[in-house]
Amino acid sequence: MGVAEVSNVLWREREQLELLLFKLDEEQLVLSAGRTRWLAHATREVEIVLDQVRQSELLRAVEVDAYAATVGLPPSPSLHDLAMASAEPWRELLIAHRDALVELTAAIGRVAADNRAVLATAQRAAHETLLGLSGSLETYAPNGRTTSAASARLVDRAL
Repeated sequence: MGVAEVSNVLWREREQLELLLFKLDEEQLVLSAGRTRWLAHATREVEIVLDQVRQSELLRAVEVDAYAATVGLPPSPSLHDLAMASAEPWRELLIAHRDALVELTAAIGRVAADNRAVLATAQRAAHETLLGLSGSLETYAPNGRTTSAASARLVDRAL
């Protein structure tokens, strides 16, 4: 077990993170288009890729620990520490892996946050629509408390 095996696992993990980013983008397109019929499928695909990423992370941890022992590092070193303990050209390649992984995880975090925001907005709109159908829609009173929409009035003060 050496640095080549670590690099191979990192390549595989990068590919899976790219696929995860694609699936999250795909989920966002489904949400944006209002095609909720396909949302469960898109979400299931995201979960499948997440499971594959988890498996790769476990394999990476095993490979990294095995290689770390050969270069005198304690178990679970950071990728940066592992790169610094490696000879060239592996040092440069491990740093490139690290930078790519940081960039991918940041992009995944942004898209996932956007998707959560869209879902929260859609859930809130659906909830308000259902409340409006039952006649118990709530809004805010001037004092900040919630009140029934039946007593709410919109006044145009410009008139």
